[in-house]
Amino acid sequence: MPGTLRPYALTCEHRVTPLGLDEPRPRLSWKLADARRGQRQSAYRLQVAVEEGTNVFDSGVVASSDTLDVVPVGVTLAAATRYFWTVTVWDADGEEGETASSWFETGLMRPEGWGDAVWIEHDPETAPQAAPPAADPLPLPERLASSSPARLMRKVVTLRATPAKARLYVTARGLYRMSINGNRVGADELTPGWTDYRHRVLYQTYDVTAALSVGPHVLGALLADGWWSGYLGFDPRRPAEHYGTRPQLIARLVVTYGDGSTETVVTDSSWRETTGHVLHSDLVMGEMHDARREPEGWDRAATFDDAEWSPVRVADHDHHTLLGALDEPVRVTETVEPVGVTRRADDRVILDLGQNLVGRMRLTVRDAAPGTRLTLRHAEVLGDDGELYTANLRSAEATDLYVTAGRPVETFEPVFTVHGFRYAEVTGHADVTAVALVMHSDMPTVGEFECSDPDVNRLWSNIRWGQRGNFVSVPTDCPQRDERLGWLADTQVFAPTACYNADVQSFFSRWLLDVMDGQHERGAFPDVAPVLDRPALDREGAPAWGDAGVLVPWLLYRVYGDRRTLERCFDSMTRWIDWIAEGNPDRVWSNRVGHNYGDWLQVDAQTPRDVLATAYFARSTDVVADAAETLGHADAALTYRKLATDIRDAFRTAFVADDGTVAGDTQTGYLLALSFGLLPDHLVQPAVDKLASAILRTGNRLTTGFVGVALLCPTLSRHGRDDLAHALLRQSEYPSWLYSVRHGATTIWERWDGYTEHAGFQAPTMNSFNHYALGSVGEWLYARVAGIAQADDSTAFTELLVAPAPGDLCSARARYDSVRGPVTTAWSLDGTRFTLDVSVPPGARATVRLPLPVGAVAGDVRESGVPLEQAPGVTVEDTEEPNVIRCRVGSGDYRFTVPVRGSEREG
Repeated sequence: MPGTLRPYALTCEHRVTPLGLDEPRPRLSWKLADARRGQRQSAYRLQVAVEEGTNVFDSGVVASSDTLDVVPVGVTLAAATRYFWTVTVWDADGEEGETASSWFETGLMRPEGWGDAVWIEHDPETAPQAAPPAADPLPLPERLASSSPARLMRKVVTLRATPAKARLYVTARGLYRMSINGNRVGADELTPGWTDYRHRVLYQTYDVTAALSVGPHVLGALLADGWWSGYLGFDPRRPAEHYGTRPQLIARLVVTYGDGSTETVVTDSSWRETTGHVLHSDLVMGEMHDARREPEGWDRAATFDDAEWSPVRVADHDHHTLLGALDEPVRVTETVEPVGVTRRADDRVILDLGQNLVGRMRLTVRDAAPGTRLTLRHAEVLGDDGELYTANLRSAEATDLYVTAGRPVETFEPVFTVHGFRYAEVTGHADVTAVALVMHSDMPTVGEFECSDPDVNRLWSNIRWGQRGNFVSVPTDCPQRDERLGWLADTQVFAPTACYNADVQSFFSRWLLDVMDGQHERGAFPDVAPVLDRPALDREGAPAWGDAGVLVPWLLYRVYGDRRTLERCFDSMTRWIDWIAEGNPDRVWSNRVGHNYGDWLQVDAQTPRDVLATAYFARSTDVVADAAETLGHADAALTYRKLATDIRDAFRTAFVADDGTVAGDTQTGYLLALSFGLLPDHLVQPAVDKLASAILRTGNRLTTGFVGVALLCPTLSRHGRDDLAHALLRQSEYPSWLYSVRHGATTIWERWDGYTEHAGFQAPTMNSFNHYALGSVGEWLYARVAGIAQADDSTAFTELLVAPAPGDLCSARARYDSVRGPVTTAWSLDGTRFTLDVSVPPGARATVRLPLPVGAVAGDVRESGVPLEQAPGVTVEDTEEPNVIRCRVGSGDYRFTVPVRGSEREG
């Protein structure tokens, strides 16, 4: 009988059973489960085999605790091949545990794998083949009307037998949806996603074996502009500043028969295309479908007459930018029913979804006459008049239109557009029902949080929804207006929270490729990634913005142990620091600051921009030194450590007074100095006191913007002021996190004053109600309120720090499914005892810091009913911290109880 140590959650390149992998040295990882305390892996055996069962790799028994990113060394992977792999583990006592298995499948692996497939597109020089749309008595929204139609493309293929295996490799410069005989291929949305297409276009691989049989088949494609050539950013539609002028498709279908022979179908000049029923399509502006114009049977009938269709034009033969998908695509992950319906006298219906979300609506229309036009508008909030408030969408039309065909029941669902909204207005027909489809990059959820305060729970929910809505292919700044760009500072301040909420490793590591591609020749990272060819955006990054190119790779290493991403980013990280250092020989970052945003959207405070810039210069240089040490670059580590010391010295000289005052005397200034270690030891406590004073004199209200807010509560807790951190958390007066909650927010607002009782809506030029930067307090909710944190010198949650800070809450619980396995905490504090439940996964250890509330007696502390000193697997450690007991535990489940005498609590 095998032992009880069990591997599970096997991944390849941090994805479950990836199909179409182009990585020649894939990393294999697994988690461990065992109910026994103090368990870990002492050895493993890894085996890899091809489809036929022939082993291509056998590690033998390897004495190692490694469970992350194990590479089968010496294996040369074949293209388009499925590999099966198994791992067997041995426990801490050397007993053999269980075996688990999984698979991955390679893609085309290299450019020549695409063979004769070419990029095809609409030929604008061909004469229009279809009749114009019927006259419409109502005008279209201006920018929607100027968007392009989606193209219909088709190819008839006849197979001589039923395939034993079939794979479709496909992508677009633009957006595509494929079908076989009218049946949609896959469930992915907005494929292939947004990358800097000049450097990289991701392709998708689909197993279409079950969709094919002997005889004729129709390969159908719907193709639209998307990020490639549609509206993008906050500028008007300017094709010269986009990646291209019209969308293009490339595909390769490989059919393998039972006798081992193959047949290949590719995109080429034999495909036919036309304008169909999607008359206008744009990611930002919306879509218009005229159901009367859909050619009946175009995508499912081999006998369909496409003689009036046009031949496609071959646009390009180049395959060098093609790369197999690196992370999970956008998908529909949830359906939301309206919670309220308001009917207006002019035949309009306003639907309230009860949640600000990102996605699209699906309308079901009954008994509408042919040519009935339905208009669907979207908004995040309602104005004071109860109507949709759309001023903050700026130029985004966010409007979808549907013209009915006259069938008894019709369903309309846009394909290539996405909106940010809570409210939807439907006009044009009475008998309509609707649901919202939630869309985002389909990253696994790994975090849960709950506490005794319902408002804080709503805040956590808002943070989570903000992340979902803004992680749509890239980490965007907002999902509703005419922008939706991957701003770097927004990402780096929120990334620690994002890691607690979802498994973002492959999402961020793929996005970092675009960050590096956007790096200027002399070393400056950009403000946004992917980069657009626009002077307003393709410029050197600002302090805290460009620094994401350093801080996010380091975060991925710390959270996931992702050494490979750190290695790939390292040269770019050093070039960024070198660029800044060259332009600032006095080590105060005042030159080469790009469009210096400072502490963006701070309120009632002005943190000096050179204070913020120099603090980030020091922080990023320290991180580069840490990365150099980690990667074994000893000389570089010394160089950058010395530079970091020089920057700290310059910061103190320029900005720190003898009494600990930081120039500007703002919350953010002190937070930067304290969090980034820029003060001498004797000035740390004076600076903490001045930070506390800056908070107290505002009545326990924050003044921080995008940059400072991420540091606020963690820095206070680290310096013994959990009381102030909790006071800020539970503050409900403006400005505060709970102010928006009390005013009905269901996502994080872009700005503290998005709406206030005293001033109403902020200026619509920049007022999103779905952002995530100010939600970066989520990291502190997990790490400090619930107590799931990682020790400072740990990577990949090998060493945990469980140190809950109850504040004036009665209870909290959280779960974080780390790369080691799930870490859970649950604590409660009533009038008689403090109870803390902790679960630590195999391979990890934890320092548990038990608070001793007023009335608690250290000698009465128990673990699972046993005096603490006698509890198995628990080691009590000495500590100089007052009112704290600290102990060490290995893996397993623990319950600590601290009796409390004479203490009353309110939730």
